[in-house]
Amino acid sequence: MKRLTIAGRSIDETTPCYVIAEIGHNHQGDVEKAKSLFRAAHECGADAVKLQKRDNRSLFTRAMFDKPYDHEASFGRTYGEHREFLEFGESEYRNLREYAAELGIAFFATAFDRPSADFLAALDMPAFKIASGDLKTLPLLEHVARIGKPMLVSTGGATIDDVARAYDAVMAINRQLCLMQCTATYPTSPGEMNLRVLETYAERFPDVVLGLSDHYNGIVMAVVAYLLGARVIEKHFTLNHTWKGSDHAMSLEPIGMRKMVRDLERTRSALGDGVKRVLPTEAPALAKMRKKLVAARDLAAGHVLRHEDVAAKSPGDGLEPCELDRVVGRRLARPLATDADIAFDVLE
Repeated sequence: MKRLTIAGRSIDETTPCYVIAEIGHNHQGDVEKAKSLFRAAHECGADAVKLQKRDNRSLFTRAMFDKPYDHEASFGRTYGEHREFLEFGESEYRNLREYAAELGIAFFATAFDRPSADFLAALDMPAFKIASGDLKTLPLLEHVARIGKPMLVSTGGATIDDVARAYDAVMAINRQLCLMQCTATYPTSPGEMNLRVLETYAERFPDVVLGLSDHYNGIVMAVVAYLLGARVIEKHFTLNHTWKGSDHAMSLEPIGMRKMVRDLERTRSALGDGVKRVLPTEAPALAKMRKKLVAARDLAAGHVLRHEDVAAKSPGDGLEPCELDRVVGRRLARPLATDADIAFDVLE
């Protein structure tokens, strides 16, 4: 059976959906705000919280790092300053790792470059996320794979050949892989979700757990993805849609996260085991709604029952109408009044 294990939690076809609250940089560079997000995610029932880790000086060209960033969501004069303001270092990560452990929620991050992957590996993160933008960055995929921890790889902006290439690169080194359908549009409209890609992945890559990195403004697509085979759902998370930052508007607030976790678990429960059976809870309604066989009129002893002598009426506390053919043609051992139960013990 395909299975992923993150921080001791097994994820497979039979387990509850694994929900990741993607905090990213919604903490606005504030550790205490990050802790508030961790705590809220835990209270909502999320299984994990996730940040993003970048080594900005090595990740961006000098031109991109120094590019003016005059934007309402900016935390710096240039794009590089903006990214540096939001970035946590070792002390912050250790602090947050301890806090997540106290809460009992898994904590890991997206590694955007090799130095960031090594940074996270040194902190013994239980899993690694790879963003859609790095699906073709095979050196990074292979480097993270060698770390030996579970990998969750988003596949936005890709063809099936791109996904297969990344799959081959990772699986040759590390078989703890989750492929996540994703559309790299923020937010994503329903018509761009293409959730049936999950069915394509299930056929093409049957040996890995599937997931959805969900950028839709709402919770219903996560449930649909679960029905199509996703067992990991990643959803951006914030405490306030109006906070400064480009991701807040498309992120779930606690009320939405709580409902999504609830609906995913309800969906898993509602799917059942596929065995059709009568449930004890159905008995009262069935007794009232179903019918039994009764005499359609007064009938004398010795009368041979015909179809017109028998009626099906509620409540259903007697011989079921499906037994009609076993009744017609039989002789009454005693008289029956109108609406009296027809049962095998009144027949000769």
